[in-house]
Amino acid sequence: MNKHIREGDEDINWFRAASPYINAHRGKTLVVALPGSWLRSDLLPTLTHDLTLLSHLGLRLVLCFGLRAQVDDQLAIKQEHSDIVDGRRVTDSKALETIISAAGIARNDMEARLSMGLPNTPMSGARLAVTSGNYVTAQPFGVHGGVDFQHTGSVREVHSTAIEAILNAGHMVLLPPLGYSLTGEVFNVTVAEVATECAIALGADKLAFFVDSLPNDEKGAPIRQASSRRIERLLSNQGPNDDSQTELNTILKHAVKACLQNVERVHLLESDDPTALLREFYTRDGSGTMITMDRWEHLRPASITDVGGIIELIAPLQESGTLVTRSKEDLELDIEHFVVSERDGMVVACAAIYLEPESATAEFACIVTHPDYRGAGRADQLLAHLEERARELNCTTARILSTHTGHWFVARGYTQTSPQELPSVRRDSYNEQRNSKIYSKRLDVKSV
Repeated sequence: MNKHIREGDEDINWFRAASPYINAHRGKTLVVALPGSWLRSDLLPTLTHDLTLLSHLGLRLVLCFGLRAQVDDQLAIKQEHSDIVDGRRVTDSKALETIISAAGIARNDMEARLSMGLPNTPMSGARLAVTSGNYVTAQPFGVHGGVDFQHTGSVREVHSTAIEAILNAGHMVLLPPLGYSLTGEVFNVTVAEVATECAIALGADKLAFFVDSLPNDEKGAPIRQASSRRIERLLSNQGPNDDSQTELNTILKHAVKACLQNVERVHLLESDDPTALLREFYTRDGSGTMITMDRWEHLRPASITDVGGIIELIAPLQESGTLVTRSKEDLELDIEHFVVSERDGMVVACAAIYLEPESATAEFACIVTHPDYRGAGRADQLLAHLEERARELNCTTARILSTHTGHWFVARGYTQTSPQELPSVRRDSYNEQRNSKIYSKRLDVKSV
């Protein structure tokens, strides 16, 4: 028997096993979405201890909390009621007053708990600085399915620069489910949306949701790891949701959106597990469900087999007049000019480049991203690729014709010109009925 084996050595071994994860997570940003039921759970003290520990291990933390349970209780005491429709509260003036009051109480309670540092407690000497504020701009959610949601809002903007400054100062950011409009109104916003939009705006490394149950696969077994694409397929194959699945499916949709917008990992943790947070991030097997970004997307030259995918991608913009109409035959003849961004066998973005050797100009066209994949930089990636390709071919100027998106190109260094400045051959083919605006940019030619 080894005389050096002592009681508690299992804890030492666990700590050693956790060291790679401690190193990997240091300096990373974690956004946590906490349902309102957690704020009155017996597990809340454990969670605040764990959050403080995560902060001292180097994680940058944003904690978003919900208030549905608290608001329901307060409205019941007042013998009032507000409906929940498709996961959102119909927020009248009385419900809004209750939400604002509950948010203040919850924030004060969380700040007090995270300030604890008494001797002989798990948080001894480990007080955590917490900051909250008006970091979420919201807009009215409006009328959906004939229902006026009144003071319910949706996130318009997350002020990521301000949040980054606070995180860099070593503070944890606390966000209630509230947003503020440019006109000074207050809106009730779901915690899932606040957390998701915050994670996207910050480019967070991780987004964690506490849920009542983990998602199951087609055979009814809990899903422990999946790509966002697999979760999309799971959701699309489901029938009408029962009430027990509505909330989970809403969170899964937010998880997919976050992954599509470059949040690398989304974690679903069971609310009744007091060890879920630490086990998920600091053990090999984890504790919940991890949803990851798909990694098999790449940019490549288009081939004749991509024509159908490109047509599906550009058809809505052709119908609206944003893009000039191209038939299948036109695309087949021009396919050598196209590049596509492919994701799991699906064309999610495309663009075309046409060369004018006589003027050393490259004209870019048909830069389109699928609506579900916008906002993640794919158009910028395509434009950068086209500009690089033009430089390689010794083009000194890039040109784009646009009827709707000229401001986007101006923001990327393009300047508006006139049709009269086009070379004679290109001017003859210019469609005056479309009246497209013309933008150009000087390119630095690469030395060979």
